[in-house]
Amino acid sequence: MPRTPGRLHQAASEDWDGARSRVADSSEWKDWLAKRRVAVDQWMAKHQDRAGWKAGWHHDFVSPKDGSFLVWTEAIPGEEVKTFTDKSGAPVEITPKLLDAWVYRFRGKHLEQMIEAARLYRLTGETRYAEWAASQLDFYATNLAQWPITKAKGNYARLGCQSLDDAGMLTKLTETTRLLFDWAGPERRQMWFDQLLKPEVELLDRSFQTIHNIATWHRSAQAGVALLYKDEEMWRRVVDGKYGLREQIRQGVTSDYFWYEQSMGYNSFVVLATLPLFELADLLGQQDRLQAESAIIENMMLAPLTIRFPDGTLPNPADQTGLPRIPYSLLQQASRVWPTMIGLKQAQAAKTWDTLVDPRPLILGDYSLPKVSSSHLESTRFAQLVSGPWQVFFHYGQLARSHAQDEALNWSASYNGIDITHDAGTVGYGSPLSSGYYRRGLTHNVPLMNGEGEESWHRGTMMRFDPETALMSAEQPQYRPDASARRTLRIEGDTLIDEATITSTAATPAQLGLALHLQGKAQLSEAFQPVTNFAEGRPEAFKYWKEVRAATFKDHAAIDVTFPKNLVLRVEFSMPGEFTLYTGSSPDQPPARRTGFYLEIPGREATFVTRLTPIKSSP
Repeated sequence: MPRTPGRLHQAASEDWDGARSRVADSSEWKDWLAKRRVAVDQWMAKHQDRAGWKAGWHHDFVSPKDGSFLVWTEAIPGEEVKTFTDKSGAPVEITPKLLDAWVYRFRGKHLEQMIEAARLYRLTGETRYAEWAASQLDFYATNLAQWPITKAKGNYARLGCQSLDDAGMLTKLTETTRLLFDWAGPERRQMWFDQLLKPEVELLDRSFQTIHNIATWHRSAQAGVALLYKDEEMWRRVVDGKYGLREQIRQGVTSDYFWYEQSMGYNSFVVLATLPLFELADLLGQQDRLQAESAIIENMMLAPLTIRFPDGTLPNPADQTGLPRIPYSLLQQASRVWPTMIGLKQAQAAKTWDTLVDPRPLILGDYSLPKVSSSHLESTRFAQLVSGPWQVFFHYGQLARSHAQDEALNWSASYNGIDITHDAGTVGYGSPLSSGYYRRGLTHNVPLMNGEGEESWHRGTMMRFDPETALMSAEQPQYRPDASARRTLRIEGDTLIDEATITSTAATPAQLGLALHLQGKAQLSEAFQPVTNFAEGRPEAFKYWKEVRAATFKDHAAIDVTFPKNLVLRVEFSMPGEFTLYTGSSPDQPPARRTGFYLEIPGREATFVTRLTPIKSSP
């Protein structure tokens, strides 16, 4: 789509007169508006936030059984329902921690309904919507100082339990204020600034004076208040300061245009953090103040498309909850500011507030995604090989401790578009499984020493990257305080070959091992016998495997593994001497599980060679 001359992005606009005409002329828009009215009217009639409610941590709203998020409903716990429910429909006891986590979700939903009501006022002219939304701003302004300042995880909050919560809520409060700015009049909107918005900006100043995804949320939310109220001193502090928004983007985005914390979820998270600010700047005619930053964030939004797998999933380094996919909804949402063929096509069929007030141009024809090819993304510590039917993603190092798991030298792969192995990410951070299993080495396809993977984080070194011969090799000299590790991945025809070496410098021999997780079902021989003590003497992560069986081999073991679409891979493990091969059901993203392999031998150095070769596949 052509850009406005001289601009790096297409300025968002807001046409309420045009929106009214579109509703009047379209039965689809009429139906959409009717549903929005019903939803907001019901919420207004039924719900009110309470000054006595304390918001907890979103990641605590998880099942005690498997760490998956519980089903949230607006029914008030203890008053309208007696239990929570997990995804299987089973009841879960309402505990104080879960209640507080429910409050966080409620408060966020309530703020969204305030924005909805303000938009309905702008569209319909019905002042009851403006009056209700304004009364809620009055409520928060009146009660803000009564909420105690919490200091969860070293950062300050009032509306939520941590500063990230308050930053997200401040963005919503600012948008409600903007929509009501003229209607409210000078005195009332100044009260909102003095008693609500400015105190929240100042509270956010107390946390995350560093480069971090949460700090980016802080600075973006604060900058929105500064723009709306034309507070230049505030703008200079939160945008141009040492840890202001410009520095967040300059230092936080790698030269490959990925967020430095590596998670695809946090990559999108930072886009979502800044998008409301770029839209607000456009609507206030101030977009020129953030042109360079806008271009960088747009590139960061698009970068994951270059490493996508054929099934639409993305690699999953770091501790994202859930398995990431191509962010179609994000591209649609961002198409107001950063129009792409994908986003515009998605937006054409969508009925949302922003497509109502800012309709996208009609795009004829279809789009094609950028070609995925072998690449070494050195500044982000990623690499991938694409050769024949294989696509292999290699996560060989990290740039910081933040959100890192014990997964350096981990790899994921697909064969002819079939998911062979992926990084499971994590579950809600409040679950014991997050730190007890998903963060640990056993969860990943990595070498292990005494059952543990990488300790701390290290950048690692790519020793060789050769797309012509389909080979990549990296090392971690400080894999653990008393161990180094290196790995070579190569594709030879239809076969993927992995060589992983771990070397111990400990005074006594260690148990050296390798973990591998596959999305298929292993065809086991009778040599594999049940094991009841798999976790005995090993780290906590081992207790989460189920139905473990083991067999002893010398030099070589071969297991056939069946995948979807009639694909069977022969998985061959090779190493000198006798070794024990364990296999069992290992946790994937709950409630899913997958096939896990673990082999180990005592010693000071071990090289594990794994070959994956198709012996049967669909035409």
